[in-house]
Amino acid sequence: MDIDMPHATGIECVALLRQRFPQLRILMRTVFEDDDKIFNAIRAGADGYFLKQTPLKKLLEGIVEAMEGGALMSPVVARRVLEYSKQQPTKADVKNEFSLTDREHEILSWLVKGYSYKMIAAELGINFSTVNTHVNRVYNKLHVNSAAEAVALAMRKGLG
Repeated sequence: MDIDMPHATGIECVALLRQRFPQLRILMRTVFEDDDKIFNAIRAGADGYFLKQTPLKKLLEGIVEAMEGGALMSPVVARRVLEYSKQQPTKADVKNEFSLTDREHEILSWLVKGYSYKMIAAELGINFSTVNTHVNRVYNKLHVNSAAEAVALAMRKGLG
């Protein structure tokens, strides 16, 4: 999905698609790299955000990872997300607001860093399906429907 489209913005389309088809994987592919567009796309439910100059190989890898539950971004976008999350106030008890277990919080932190489910599983030495189970529990506790929404909420609340 691009951001600059006729009749509606890509961000508006992402929000509509997310409401109607919550399991749909949506990647942004655009020239826009400003914070407002990045974070509005994530808040709307995008599962990833790639700049148009992203090499085709990386884009194809991102599509595969998104289909497997990952939330990927171009390196420039990931850096912006990390910088944004560093600016947010951190609270030790925010984790308890959502009753996240230590493992759920740990997995959410990996999602915030842009890791796919496969990468998290490899990093933690657990099965892909175990990561998927934890992520589903995180979604339920955070009341979100996608990795992008979980990451956006985690950044807003200082959970990442």
